[in-house]
Amino acid sequence: MFKIFKLIKKLLIAAFLIYGYNVLAQPLNLIIPLNILSISYVGIFGVPGLLSLIIILMFGF
Repeated sequence: MFKIFKLIKKLLIAAFLIYGYNVLAQPLNLIIPLNILSISYVGIFGVPGLLSLIIILMFGF
């Protein structure tokens, strides 16, 4: 039961991190979609995962 709460907490923090980044990066038009894949990726890897998504967004598209 404790592991489920820990997982839910990580996913909520990841969703807020991505949302906060999207609010700040809206004028630059570098928005990361807020879907289950991106939330899971940032939930697993944390802030380095968010930075890697930003780098992929900047150089991939």
